[in-house]
Amino acid sequence: MSWTVRVDPGLCMGSGMCAAIAPEALALDGEHARPLSETTAPDDRILEAAEICPAQALTVHAGTEVIAPRP
Repeated sequence: MSWTVRVDPGLCMGSGMCAAIAPEALALDGEHARPLSETTAPDDRILEAAEICPAQALTVHAGTEVIAPRP
């Protein structure tokens, strides 16, 4: 199953930490991060990127379930 990665531009502060950890899935686009595609193959680096986001702007979904960041 593929994952969906979402970035809330209202929360993203453009730290770039997510893009540094998971450059195959995320990039900085001006002042905000953005996913490089609508879906991505499961990868622990993407989960780590969501966990370390200082603004908690990044979420990872497997189907309808949010799998990162963990509560």
